[in-house]
Amino acid sequence: MADVSSHSPGTFSWPELATTDQKAAVSFYRALFDWDVNDQPIGPADIYSMFQLRGKEVAAAYTMRTEERQMGAPPHWNAYVTVANVDEAVTKAQGLGAKVYAPPFDVMDAGRMAVLQDPTGAVFQLWQPNKHIGAKILNEPGALCWTELSTRDTKGAEQFYTQLFGWTPKHSGPGSPMEYTEFSNQGRPGVGMMPMNEHIPTHVPPYWLSYFQVADVDASTGKAKELGANTLVAPMDIADAGRFSVVSDPQGAVFALFAPKSRT
Repeated sequence: MADVSSHSPGTFSWPELATTDQKAAVSFYRALFDWDVNDQPIGPADIYSMFQLRGKEVAAAYTMRTEERQMGAPPHWNAYVTVANVDEAVTKAQGLGAKVYAPPFDVMDAGRMAVLQDPTGAVFQLWQPNKHIGAKILNEPGALCWTELSTRDTKGAEQFYTQLFGWTPKHSGPGSPMEYTEFSNQGRPGVGMMPMNEHIPTHVPPYWLSYFQVADVDASTGKAKELGANTLVAPMDIADAGRFSVVSDPQGAVFALFAPKSRT
């Protein structure tokens, strides 16, 4: 078990689903991950669905805003990074070439946030916690365990994020089957980056992918498919790390499943 009481600045701390059918999506993820749900009213008609394990928040879902749909955004998982001061982080990010989609604003008494697009085109969120720290469980089945950037400019992205968050990069060695960068935040790995495949259509922007840990990738991938998901990357091994797959939920939001290699 990996309970969390706070997140260090620079940590991906909250996965949040933006979807077009919140009721159906909540049912899908509850069945897939055995999540409980605590629906919180936000405004006169909207609901924020807080997913829980053992009574602790691990993720959330909401219905996509009209402006998100008008911009052509598909259902997706938002990736929040904890910072000590959102306003200062946004100013710094702008100086490094980021675009501000939503300037800093308070989320009631939960915290303060902003939405940015990095210089390579990937969107992410910043979170300054108040009463809501983010995920209270990480790195166990049903919880976020890794967040990964796919981009067409890995060098530019590395320069941006290392300067913004102080991440330390570790590059794949010579002879590796693929180019991959692992970032550590204050000595703790948890972030990855890879170049976008040349077969990905040019209209698809760079993106952050959330990985959720499971006990058995093959079983969970099969279960997701039974629940209406599509398999984008079939279960496969990552040398010395574990096994993963990539799926899209019935509404089209993409996420990954991961089971770490047993350390015996």
